[in-house]
Amino acid sequence: MKRNSIKLVISLVLILFGSCNDPETVVTNFVHADGSVTRRIEMKSHEGDINKRFKISEIQVPLDGNWIIRDSCEVDKKGDTTWVRRAEKIFRNIGEINLAYKSDSGSNKGFSRYTGFTRKFRWFNTEFRFFERIDKKLTFGYPVKDFLNSEELHYFYSPEKLKEEKENGPDSLKFKALSDSVKHKTDKWTEKNLVSEWIGEFSKLTAGKAGNKVTFQSLKSRENEFVRIIEKNEKQLDSLWKTGTLLKEFLGEENALKYKSEADSALSIVTANLFVNFNDFSMRIAMPGKLIGTNGFIDSSHILLWPVKSDYFMAEPYEMWAQSKIPNTWAWIISGLFVMFVLTGVIIKIVKKD
Repeated sequence: MKRNSIKLVISLVLILFGSCNDPETVVTNFVHADGSVTRRIEMKSHEGDINKRFKISEIQVPLDGNWIIRDSCEVDKKGDTTWVRRAEKIFRNIGEINLAYKSDSGSNKGFSRYTGFTRKFRWFNTEFRFFERIDKKLTFGYPVKDFLNSEELHYFYSPEKLKEEKENGPDSLKFKALSDSVKHKTDKWTEKNLVSEWIGEFSKLTAGKAGNKVTFQSLKSRENEFVRIIEKNEKQLDSLWKTGTLLKEFLGEENALKYKSEADSALSIVTANLFVNFNDFSMRIAMPGKLIGTNGFIDSSHILLWPVKSDYFMAEPYEMWAQSKIPNTWAWIISGLFVMFVLTGVIIKIVKKD
């Protein structure tokens, strides 16, 4: 998430974000009972130049020449043209999906992503669980749930269309206030992660060096103080860091001069992990049988939906999961026959006694 206040916080390091021309992408996993997955990708682009449209380097998930691909053109009532690419491929198992993630050359390569599938026999039912997971980027960060209440968390993870509907609906004032609250608190969350991660990376770079009295524990105990300093001097951070003024407040004059190189290196590492070049997309999952559990949202097609954004896996893994079950008809039949057999035996025994 590209928040204005946080841009000021890290203005001393230039971060390159993804292009606004990246295709709008929806990935749908149709999970089958045997563990195979039919994956469909729908990409929409408003780019008129065919040479710039749907470039492999801009696609958010793995896509190669082994997919069935269909391109089309859609024109709306205003006369605006949207180019659409639909691709489909059947993966025999999740191992093939994970292998594709490892060899991905698209825009989101370099992120640790993988899928999982389990099937459990429960006699009357067979239960299935499927998930897509992205590992966290920060080592010393704080989960966003430490900053948001349950209602705010639900809003934070909600798809953009759902947010727009709420903010333009009958309770618009309530949800606009909720949106402002979430933005304010997530700004605080990112500032805290910035400081915490810098402390951790700086401590690793200076660990074991002779005469170093600045330990991880001592810096960690002043973490909230560092956050307040950043908030207070937000507009002057660039100049204050370059002149060493900010670092002197953190470490003291002697250590600020001694470990200026390590401090700069730590900041570069942190900002590279905190503001990653990740292209957002949407993930959908359709499970076999009856849905019995999920952490996703239901879209207009009654399929589970998750937005995928870098904020979601900043300080904790982001897992999109769903569980379902299919009744084992044969187990019900066998159980019914067994019950009938037992009841028949009981009835015959009673009749003989009479």
